[in-house]
Amino acid sequence: MQKKKLGRAEVEVGIVGLGAAFIGVPQVELAPKVYGGQPQHMDLELGVRAVHAALEAGCTLIDTAPLYGDFRSEELIGRALRERPDLAAGCTVTTKVGRIYAGYDFSYDAVMRSVEASQRRLGLERFAVLYIHDPMGWPMEQIMGPDRALGALRHLQDQGIVKAVGIAANEPDTNAPYIETGEFDAAVVPEAWSLLNQKGLERIMPAALRHNVGLVVATPLERGLLATGPQEGIDYLARRFSPRVLDRVSKIQALCREYQIPLAAASLQWCTRHAQVAATIPGARTPEEARENTLAGQVAIPEAFWKDLEPLVQHWESGVDR
Repeated sequence: MQKKKLGRAEVEVGIVGLGAAFIGVPQVELAPKVYGGQPQHMDLELGVRAVHAALEAGCTLIDTAPLYGDFRSEELIGRALRERPDLAAGCTVTTKVGRIYAGYDFSYDAVMRSVEASQRRLGLERFAVLYIHDPMGWPMEQIMGPDRALGALRHLQDQGIVKAVGIAANEPDTNAPYIETGEFDAAVVPEAWSLLNQKGLERIMPAALRHNVGLVVATPLERGLLATGPQEGIDYLARRFSPRVLDRVSKIQALCREYQIPLAAASLQWCTRHAQVAATIPGARTPEEARENTLAGQVAIPEAFWKDLEPLVQHWESGVDR
């Protein structure tokens, strides 16, 4: 798989990683329940097998957080890495601080406790990147102060426990001002960059270019639509796509068939063609999804395809056409 440098974070990652928010969830309809506070629906055995499947297929980046599955995502990833040290050696695992199911705490002491707990669950002493997680609605000074989350992560940098500090907000309008400060080496960017959504062009991409912030794109497959194409009776997890959007995806899918390229491969690799986007982290629940996503990052795609795809790429406003 092609690798790219994650901005100024001094780490190279494969262009398709593993997003672990729903890892081990056996049925897609259970995913909202897990995210909504019912982590008992996360199957640890299934999740471990999914991690192994991704790594065996060539994945070199796993993104998780204490929030995901109420710590279960980190726990199963740690178990998967311990069971396969041969695969773990070539994998970068990133996690986050500041948010758990019980709420938010961006204080210095809470961040230090969070990192120590993540080290235990994941079985890792050091991290390539730690992200501040979802500071939506918080005054920036409550995040950036020397006695707050950023100060704690800077201290961990000085100790050599973390190389790079990042921001990971689920809302683009929160991510953008943090990236614009130039304080962060990397950012996880959901809801802002896909074949159907280029909101990132407004502020995120210009700021990332200006400060050489490495971007990791979440939700690149728009909850599955850009993996399978339009299908009847599919729950896209809080997405309601208009007939115009579905028609556009059908046209993109037809072009992919013409070139014999999987839709998921085109969707994921398109994201990383931007200079600052190092990787995508499509979510996977099962070993099959984890393997398919990883292999999609290894498909050879000719430049002629990208040229033909360009007229079909369009931004659709959230809440109107998506």
